[in-house]
Amino acid sequence: MKFNKLNSIIVLGLVAIIGILIAQLLWTKQAFNLEEKKFSQKVHIALLEVAKKLYEGTNRELPAENPVQKISNDYYIVNIDNDFEPQILDFYLKNEFEKVNIGTDYEYAMYNCQSDEMVYGNYVSISKTADKNHSVYFPKHKNLVYYFAVRFPNETSYLFSSLKFWLALSGALIVILLVYVFSIFTIIQQKKYSELQRDFINNMTHEFKTPLSSILIASNFLKQQKAIQANEKLEKYTEIIIAQSKKLNAHIETILNSAKSDNGPLALNKTAVLLVPLMQDVLENIQLKYPQSQIKIEANASDIVVEADAFHLANICYNLLDNAIKYCEKTPEITIKIHVDSNQIKLEFIDNGIGISGKNLPFIFDKFYRIPSVKSNEVNGFGLGLYYVKKICTLHHWKIAAQSQASGTTITLLIPAHHGQM
Repeated sequence: MKFNKLNSIIVLGLVAIIGILIAQLLWTKQAFNLEEKKFSQKVHIALLEVAKKLYEGTNRELPAENPVQKISNDYYIVNIDNDFEPQILDFYLKNEFEKVNIGTDYEYAMYNCQSDEMVYGNYVSISKTADKNHSVYFPKHKNLVYYFAVRFPNETSYLFSSLKFWLALSGALIVILLVYVFSIFTIIQQKKYSELQRDFINNMTHEFKTPLSSILIASNFLKQQKAIQANEKLEKYTEIIIAQSKKLNAHIETILNSAKSDNGPLALNKTAVLLVPLMQDVLENIQLKYPQSQIKIEANASDIVVEADAFHLANICYNLLDNAIKYCEKTPEITIKIHVDSNQIKLEFIDNGIGISGKNLPFIFDKFYRIPSVKSNEVNGFGLGLYYVKKICTLHHWKIAAQSQASGTTITLLIPAHHGQM
């Protein structure tokens, strides 16, 4: 696949989103480190105040050296060098932690000189839902006699809870990245399928042109034979073969031209077209294919002119008539009504076919859509006929609508009356 403008946009978009995501994660990490530092500072302040409280009313003074030591992320020890009661320690810890707004669970233990071990003190639950019935190991520390230790078992989750906005934003960016990657993957797959489809169309149309050229050469030679020229009916059939072969050749050229680019629109050659004579030509061709069909034209004027591409206009009328006949379980009866006023031309195709259900009606102009029914299984097709009709109407800036009942369907084309009558 060539590195084109679309690929450049895809790569730049992917790099931009990944860059924003990385920056967001780095900011989140930095915010977490900042929160962790602030939490540690608040714990130091609170524990220092507890140590001061424990020295009040004694003959000893608080050592000049900071008695609070951080052993690990969630474990602190405080050197008191003075005997104290567990109940007093518990009271001071609760008060000081509340003052500095520490809202997470904690547990503490004290060193026992007699047993030479850390004695578990208490587990203080802020949430009131934590399990207090557990034993946590508090290691002893050398060169300390009177001290206590405090651990915050839920410190990490507590810090993350204060970063909800950052985490939510990071999660949203990750979702956006995943959606973007999925969308790009889908676009690449669709582009691949489009290229395969275009290659298939190019190959098939080129294969069609060879036998078609042979048919045209043989038909032209056949028309020049005296036996054919002497028989009016045979000569007419020969002319029909030549005319339809040329029409098919024009179809193939149109497909080839439209397949040259991914988004190559059909080029319209708009001219002033007499609508009624064009419809009569289409009717004559369709009745050669379906001689049993009964088709009539009702027009409030015979010199109605439309500004359109005559080739594509004839094609969409032929497709609409062909559909109306194929999807009819009795003798096809079709009325083509043409009504013109000062503003627009109303062209209606009214048939007596099997009809279309209300749930399927909105989708009949979609590409490759075929109504699931027994009749649809009997009729060969790819769901491209009405899609082509809709596309040509859109390119002409015409409006098209469909109405259907239990029996019969009406397709209406509304064409702006740019020109008057001839």
